[in-house]
Formats: sequence, structure tokens, C-alpha cells
Amino acid sequence: MARSRRPTLADIARRTGFSVPTVSMALNDKPGSRIADSTAKLIKEAAAELGYVADATARSLRTGRTATIGFISDEVTVTRFAAGMLRGLLETAEQRDHSVMIAEVDHHPERIARALGILRSHRVDGLVLGMMTGREIALPAPEGAEARIVLNGISEGWPAVGPDEFPAGQAAVRHLLERGHRRIALIGRHPERALPSVSTNIPVRLDGIDDATAEAGLRFTAEHHGDVWEPELGFRGAHAVLDAAPDTTAILAVNDRVAFGVLQAAAERGLCVPADLSLISFDDEELATMVRPQLTTLRLPYREMGEVGAGMLLDAVTSGAALPAERTLLPLELIERDTVQTI
Repeated sequence: MARSRRPTLADIARRTGFSVPTVSMALNDKPGSRIADSTAKLIKEAAAELGYVADATARSLRTGRTATIGFISDEVTVTRFAAGMLRGLLETAEQRDHSVMIAEVDHHPERIARALGILRSHRVDGLVLGMMTGREIALPAPEGAEARIVLNGISEGWPAVGPDEFPAGQAAVRHLLERGHRRIALIGRHPERALPSVSTNIPVRLDGIDDATAEAGLRFTAEHHGDVWEPELGFRGAHAVLDAAPDTTAILAVNDRVAFGVLQAAAERGLCVPADLSLISFDDEELATMVRPQLTTLRLPYREMGEVGAGMLLDAVTSGAALPAERTLLPLELIERDTVQTI
């Protein structure tokens, strides 16, 4: 049985009565073509009716572009917490008529170099590296003037988009102060300042926290340090700070996972959150809305990082101008739920 023939520009021209060059310019939205909107609409409707699909190879040869960007995921695709970054990038690419090729490297540096090589061999228009954990990473030197960007991380010579952590740290403290809290404990400070290869976000977050407490003339009632920001740290830390300072009215946890442990410890001690103890943290993981009470937190802008980063990259692709190797910072939004009480 013969395979059905793919519709062509000539088929659309015959259907609409316009010339092939006019059809081509309308379908490619060629600037300066002076084609009437009504004509372009008619041609695009006919193309849809015929099931016309542009030949990507021919378009690539004609324009020198593949209308494809490469996304290298460092745990973003395998972590629900950071999946918003991928959604933002995919939706922005689709709006700009680009597809996305994805490679998952799962925190293995040698895989990053391999993924860069593979994506470059497919002649993608630009490269995006998205990271679940914000940190500094060494990346191979760019090839020529290729469009490239890092999301939620930094690398020498690469433009970057990340969260604006300093004002977020300030905002967390100020929110507790506005609710009347002066006896505040902190859980999650690294015993020593985290190296950039471990985290570029948490140290700046803590700088903002320290700035706001100093501005208010406060000292934490107690602190519990730790470099593994998981529920166990929050559980042990809450018991430790409450043993050391029973008059503490609020705990500031360095992230949501630590805060989940604080909730467990409070329940074990017979304390009601927020009636007996208020709690605020950072990140806005999905579980923040599933625990009871729901967690007040500052939301990391993963989706916005994907949207803004993809938009910046595609602007550079379109204009041909290189992005400066600078970092664009996006705000964290305070999400008020049920774990902070006014006293």
C-alpha cells in the first residue's frame, strides 16, 4: 500500500490561490513581508486543514538554525521539587516555536561534558544547564559565540539566572518580627560557611537572615548547626534549641525539609504549631501544602527561572547578540499559610 504524500507549500498555494513564495512567507512569519493579516490567517488555516508540517531540515539549511534548544538537567527532571523549572522552560520554548532536547546528568560532572557534546552535535540553537541545587560548577569552555545560560547555579563565563536569596532571608526574619516574635531560634546554619561548590544559595540566605536580625538588634535564642538539610536535622535541632531556650516562640528553618522535622519534634513535645511555636522556612516544596498545619515559607522561583532563562536565551538566538556573563536574580515570594501566629 502506497504511503500518503506529505502536503507541500504548492498544495497550500493551490488551495488558497496564492503563490508559493507568499505561502512560505506567511507560514514563516517573515518580517517585512507586508502580507495582510487576513491573508496570513487564510494560509495558516489551509495549512492546518491539509496537515502541513514544515520540513525542519530544510528550514535549518535555510536559516542556519534548528529551532531547538538543549536542556541539560542536573537532577531537575528527576526531582518533583525542581520540576517547575522544566515546565517554565518548555512552555517558553513552545511559545517561541522551539522544541527542547533534554539530557539528565544526575550530578555527574563527566556526564555534563558528554551531554554538551551530544547536544552541540545536534546543532541546537542554544544550551541551558538547569540545577536542582544551586552551586558553582565548572563547565567546559563555550564554543564560539554560542547562546548558553545556567539556571540556579553559577559557572565562570556563563550567564546565569538564580534566586535572590539575601532579601529572602531578610523577609523571613521581618515576617516573624511583624507578628511580634522576638525570641527566635535558627536551625540549619552550616558549621562553617558552605563552599560555593556545595551551595551558592544557602550562605547568602543566611547573610540576609543575619542582616535582618542585626538590624532589629536581636540575637537568636539558640542555634542548631548542620550541613545536611533534611528532616532529621530539623527534628534533632528543634529538641536542642527548645531544651536550650524553652522561651523560644518561633523557629526559622533554613529550608522546608528541615522544617518538616521541626513539626515532628514539636508534636513529640506536645507543642501546637503555631499556638505554642511558630515556624517559617524556605523553598515551598510540594509537601509544604500537605503537612498539617500547612507551612509558611518563601517560594524558590524555579518556574520563573525556567521562563526567564529560556526567554533570555532565545532573545540572544534571535538577535545574534551574546548574553553577558552576568547573574540575573529573581525574588522569592512569601507564601503565608498556617505556621506563623501573631503574639
